[in-house]
Amino acid sequence: MEIKVESRPKSQNDIVDEEQKLPLLKDEAHPDPANKPKPTDEKTLVQKAISQTFQSTAHLANLLPTGTVLAFQLLAPIFSNQGQCDPVSRFMTACLVGLCGASSFLLSFTDSFRDKNGDVCYGFATWRGLWVIDGSATLPPEEASKYRVQFIDFMHALMSILVFAAIALFDENVVSCFYPTPSDETQEVLTALPVGIGVVCSMLFVVFPTKRHGIGFPLSVN
Repeated sequence: MEIKVESRPKSQNDIVDEEQKLPLLKDEAHPDPANKPKPTDEKTLVQKAISQTFQSTAHLANLLPTGTVLAFQLLAPIFSNQGQCDPVSRFMTACLVGLCGASSFLLSFTDSFRDKNGDVCYGFATWRGLWVIDGSATLPPEEASKYRVQFIDFMHALMSILVFAAIALFDENVVSCFYPTPSDETQEVLTALPVGIGVVCSMLFVVFPTKRHGIGFPLSVN
């Protein structure tokens, strides 16, 4: 004897229960990151090198007197007429570059100390010691002799001029003023020379650090 069991139609509550039991996320194969397609706009090696060069050159400004770099960045667009130079503006731009370079050289021989009141006094390093500029304080001869000029000061002064030259070559207004339509060879030199100067001078500054804290440079804690 067969017993027939009639299937009961599903109610709305049964349908809701089945939907709640279904997984929210399906198990799909995750793509392998190694097989991820590379973007088509990936930077070339030259673009990466140029980007890194601009970042490194920006840090080189920390090796120069703050006032010199600030004056150059402020006056270069004005003197060069935004790169559209005539003979007068080209002469003024050349004078600006020369004066800022000389300032970087001379300020490398300045140093500072704190007097008895804790005030900062600046002076120029000489062969005999430190010559205080304003004359508000004096140093004993044995103390002043510690600030006498040394060979490394000339080395840092020369590197400061080179670093400033590298920054000047990266200024579009200055380059457009002196080289409005550079040739391919000139463009290669203008691109590669600041990079070489920046790398070499940065290494020399790290290997031969200076202990001076002159005008425009960070002050010593002591």
